[in-house]
Amino acid sequence: MTKDTAIKLFEQKRVRSVWNDEEEKWYFSVVDVVGVLTESPNPNNYWKVLKHRLIKEGNESVTKCNQLKMISTDGKYYKTDIADAEQLFRLIQSIPSPKAEPFKMWLAKVGRERMDELEDPEIGIDRLMEIYLRKGYSKEWINQRLKSIEIRKELTDEWENRGVKKGDEFAILTDETSKAWSGFTTKEYKNYKDLKKENLRDHMTNLELVLNMLAEATTTEISKEKF
Repeated sequence: MTKDTAIKLFEQKRVRSVWNDEEEKWYFSVVDVVGVLTESPNPNNYWKVLKHRLIKEGNESVTKCNQLKMISTDGKYYKTDIADAEQLFRLIQSIPSPKAEPFKMWLAKVGRERMDELEDPEIGIDRLMEIYLRKGYSKEWINQRLKSIEIRKELTDEWENRGVKKGDEFAILTDETSKAWSGFTTKEYKNYKDLKKENLRDHMTNLELVLNMLAEATTTEISKEKF
């Protein structure tokens, strides 16, 4: 695991975390999160009891945590259960604590919003525009970004029609398209912009978005003509 470690603070309490460069995701110390949400004097024991209960309930998605050596308060490294964001959200739902309630309410809200978007995709587009505006993006940039999503969808639909499989095959072709106009693979471009989990296109300039759209639209047309 190629990793970049960090200690994140939640209400002045530390949560140890590690970035997995290969998977492009953060992992967090389960004990630290449990300690913050429960305020238990012994979060290790709390997690041990909770883990046992979840195993009995058949909740494997939460209890099958990877382990990684993390630095402790005594300066030494010990094996610690770690979980990604999806596992943590599921874990939070299992913790009966007032501090966990805001997270549970937020998850319920997000779930309802996603269901609304499935019923009416325009709701998702409007919500996306609101998010970008709140982040300080200009309307011109937002229009370019939404157009880039449309062009990307046309390209991935074309790949699927040609039997290209999502995942690694999509990533390989995306890298080739990216290199054609920028000289970078997607990962190299994210490193160049010092990004981790953030969306690369959300950190492109208007010009970069235009060049990327041109490359993807051209790739789509070439694929249609050749096949």
